[in-house]
Amino acid sequence: MLFDIMRYISNGEYALMLVNLASIAFVVFCTLPVHEFAHAWTAVKLGDDTPRLQGRLTLRPMAHIDIMGALMILLVGFGYAKPVRVNMHNLKNGRKSFALVAIAGPLSNLVMALVFTFLQILIYVIAVKASLPIVVYTVLGSFFAFASSINISLAVFNLLPIPPLDGSRIANLILPSKYYFTIMKYERYIMIGMFVLLWTGILTKPLSLLSGLVSTGFEYICELPFRLAGLI
Repeated sequence: MLFDIMRYISNGEYALMLVNLASIAFVVFCTLPVHEFAHAWTAVKLGDDTPRLQGRLTLRPMAHIDIMGALMILLVGFGYAKPVRVNMHNLKNGRKSFALVAIAGPLSNLVMALVFTFLQILIYVIAVKASLPIVVYTVLGSFFAFASSINISLAVFNLLPIPPLDGSRIANLILPSKYYFTIMKYERYIMIGMFVLLWTGILTKPLSLLSGLVSTGFEYICELPFRLAGLI
């Protein structure tokens, strides 16, 4: 992300730079809270009142934003918010419910990405059919494209089976408890290693490739109704 912004500046594409920054701010202050709210809401519905008691059953951005996680979105395009605390012993179906709580966050990102992709294509169709100024599609279309891309990246990133990411909670459904909790003891060190891999690009490249495949699939799905209607 940071390199994209620098490229826009070097190429004199200041409008795209501002749109990129606006989409990052939108994701941090609007979609990350939705991600964490999805965790909290699912946990409460499945029997654990901990998120509500800790003030996480809300869409207020400041209840969920993690400064380091937000900076990571700006720097490398992958990041996170404050994890929602869940007491697995309070959940109705234990580990199965714990996995459902975990997957709720990334699923919300994928739903939002699908909506943003659809809106991007809709703006394109309207711009072409109504002969709107190209700046309309450049600004609005790029905004929705960036927002969709970041949401897909967040979903893919959070599904990694690395603590404290959501994928590690899903892994709890598969791994024996003794191995899972042994791994969780080293959560801090694993996170440091993950940051290093992201910063050096070793982890970023495969994640970007996977995110690109998901994005291509979403574009195909969202373009389909417009193609069937003869609008594209």
